[in-house]
Amino acid sequence: MMKRAFKDKVYGELSKITKAMGNPHRLEIIDLLGQGPFSVEQIANHTGMSVANASQHLQVLKNAKLVCITRDGNFILYSLAGENVFNAWAALRALGIVYNAEVEKVVSDFRKGYGPIESIDAEGLIVLLEKDKVILLDVRSAEEYNRGHIHRALSAPIEELSSILKTLPKSKTVIAYCRGPFCVFADEAVALLKKKGYKAQRLYEGFPDWAAKGYPVAIK
Repeated sequence: MMKRAFKDKVYGELSKITKAMGNPHRLEIIDLLGQGPFSVEQIANHTGMSVANASQHLQVLKNAKLVCITRDGNFILYSLAGENVFNAWAALRALGIVYNAEVEKVVSDFRKGYGPIESIDAEGLIVLLEKDKVILLDVRSAEEYNRGHIHRALSAPIEELSSILKTLPKSKTVIAYCRGPFCVFADEAVALLKKKGYKAQRLYEGFPDWAAKGYPVAIK
């Protein structure tokens, strides 16, 4: 193989990955699968797509070797092919936030609807957890919490948060987290907590980001 043919081939193969990721729906699917395996029906429900549309996007990701499938009884579950897939998405997300001001503007404009939302990063949170200074709430679904969660976090699915509030003391700041920077469950939780008189913040990152940093996690 000549040098030019070699380069055309190798860059062509790599471009299949960028083409597969170069779609907003597929990026959202990758972000979701960072939480763990999901069926196509669950993916469609979480992303607002039809099952047929979600299935088509999953096939593209599968052909690019970015997702794989496993069987659980009669169900087919989709998951990321490896942690490097999530790391690539996280790096792309960070790149977009730094170099595309519109990303930060969209996020900021959306969060204005919930009032001022303070956030803390993973490095700041681990210090507060070690000092027992905060209450940490995982506002994802119970299923996602059971698969893996930040050590010492309490399960408080967003749809159940109102009923859980009476068990939380107001003497500590409450920090809510969900799937990642673009997950709105944490914003909804902070808005509700502040309305009820709690000091509240959101974790800027999500559980997959926390786990990728090697910080303590637990499985129910």
